Amino acid sequence: MARDFDDDAPRRIQDADDLINARKRDEAERIRARQRDADERIYVVTTNLVIDAQEQLARRRLLDRIWRAGAALSWLSLLAAIIGTGIAWGTTGDPARFVVGDLICGGLLLMSLLTLVGVYFAGRDVSSLQRLEVHLASQQEALWKQKVRNNPDVDDRRKIYREEVTVAVEQYQADSRKYRRIHNGLQTLIMIGSASTTTIAALDTGKELTWQSVSLTAISFAITVAAMFTGYYKFRERSYFLQQTADAIEEEVNAVRLGIGPYSEYGPGRENEALKKFTQRVEDHRNEQRRRQQQLDQPADQATPSSQPPAA
Repeated sequence: MARDFDDDAPRRIQDADDLINARKRDEAERIRARQRDADERIYVVTTNLVIDAQEQLARRRLLDRIWRAGAALSWLSLLAAIIGTGIAWGTTGDPARFVVGDLICGGLLLMSLLTLVGVYFAGRDVSSLQRLEVHLASQQEALWKQKVRNNPDVDDRRKIYREEVTVAVEQYQADSRKYRRIHNGLQTLIMIGSASTTTIAALDTGKELTWQSVSLTAISFAITVAAMFTGYYKFRERSYFLQQTADAIEEEVNAVRLGIGPYSEYGPGRENEALKKFTQRVEDHRNEQRRRQQQLDQPADQATPSSQPPAA
């Protein structure tokens, strides 16, 4: 058979090769797509496990805090009843004079015991705090390994790092709140103890107690405690700085919404630039508020706030 010179065999071979390569690429893309879907499903499942572990840990911590508060209240109620009865018996020889205080302490003791019983039954299906912390750490490690296996690019790695930093920030904040609560509790105990010592010394004068003297002593005790709390916790300064920050952020919101002030130069089509500047300015206000908060938490001889609230 004579060859037909019009027959373009190389072109048909090239077309066949292109078709085979296209099918291979499509098959590889389908395989990659199935792999991505599988990885996404694993990621979602792992994320849900981390969330469940976080919820269980938060519940365990809440129950532990309630348990500690109930136990402390029960012991304080019992000690108050014993001490109050002993003082009434030692000063007047009649323990029945503290019967109202005993009833109040007994009610608080009963309420705290019921709380402890409720916490016990509510926490029977929840693991211990140590086991939950280990479980959460294991689930978070599995989640991070899953993210690493996906071999993300630089932008994705930055997003992953942002999420991991968020977890670290939350842990630091939780630890800070815990130690602040402990410090404030001990400081409150010191202040109330000091005022109570002065009050008890004022009552121990050997004179007959009347309702006038008792009232004056109670009022003096309340004023002393209030002055101590006001000087230590600085409620007025905290209120002033928080309101100042809220007003500054509200001013920024109104300015960016109306396109005035520092945002007047951004016309139509430049909303992203205006929002970028708005975000930066709001973050500056929030950072300034955090700095003031840290200064207020410092001792009086070290705290030097940049601006003081006006005198009341």
